[in-house]
Amino acid sequence: MALILGIESSCDETAVAVIDGAGTTLAARIVAQRIASQDEEHRPYGGVVPEIAARAHAETLAPMVGAVLEDAGLTLADMDAIAATAGPGLIGGVMVGLVTAKALAMAADRPLLAVNHLEGHALSARLAEPGLAFPYLLLLASGGHCQILEVRGLGQYRRLATTIDDALGEAFDKTAKILGLGFPGGPAVERMAREGNARAVPLPRPLLGSAEPHFSFAGLKSAVMRAHDAGIHQTADIAASFQQAAIDCVIDRTRRAMAAAGPVTALVVAGGVAANAALRGALTALAEEAGLPLVAPPPKLCTDNAAMIGWAGAERFAAGLTDSLDVLARPRWPLDPDAEPVRGAGVKA
Repeated sequence: MALILGIESSCDETAVAVIDGAGTTLAARIVAQRIASQDEEHRPYGGVVPEIAARAHAETLAPMVGAVLEDAGLTLADMDAIAATAGPGLIGGVMVGLVTAKALAMAADRPLLAVNHLEGHALSARLAEPGLAFPYLLLLASGGHCQILEVRGLGQYRRLATTIDDALGEAFDKTAKILGLGFPGGPAVERMAREGNARAVPLPRPLLGSAEPHFSFAGLKSAVMRAHDAGIHQTADIAASFQQAAIDCVIDRTRRAMAAAGPVTALVVAGGVAANAALRGALTALAEEAGLPLVAPPPKLCTDNAAMIGWAGAERFAAGLTDSLDVLARPRWPLDPDAEPVRGAGVKA
């Protein structure tokens, strides 16, 4: 394992980190890291504007690389490889990060590691928990994805479930927009939900109890809009009821997937929505019910960050997996490309 410079630019956070693949603790593994949020740039629009995001990455990334190397007390020549998100994500932002990594790799004569952003999330649990062994069951819940996978090894994934419409994080963001809670939406809904009654507003639990462990959140999002438009419910009650309905769906679907999975060492949750404390609590109870530990990265490693990209790069580098400088950025890049399409699912499956 080696020193890896990691770059993440797939959505609306510009992030750079230096990772020590030989570190035996989380603190030792993350030598230095910085994240620049674009919340203020996107807040007027209530969501991420791809062109604004790409421009912000282009303006921020180069000076951030220099600052992180200075924080680490290292130079580019000290790096053993350069890792960057190569997809999936907003293609403009992905291209900014990947082209920057290619330039750095060429300048320093170091290998390039083109990392799947989803694999970064999937392996972030091993960054945070050095003793976590394959195989484990992963709930990957973010703004663009909601999947359950068996993580059998580096690059070895079996998808058990996916969403047939909206991702969980997308449902949180759209609920926040409906309720006028601002951006970013997930944390805003969670904060408002603490003040509400989760039983006050009757909301559906899509696919609850269905045989296949897939997800659907579009109907729940529409029900939130109807409840808001009715004008008879408190905003906090709608937020709390939505959050509870979403968690009920996740627990039911994850329990179903656990029954279909082979033997695993742990239940892992990763991705931006994994920072939600109420969801973590419910998943902890589910894991205990199954006699498994719940492994969740600390909240700062759940949202998009370069430490997870650097760590995924470190694991790839240790396995001898490097990439040529002509590798392409990819807007879509499934972890399990052989998974069967789900009936009724759109392109996000």
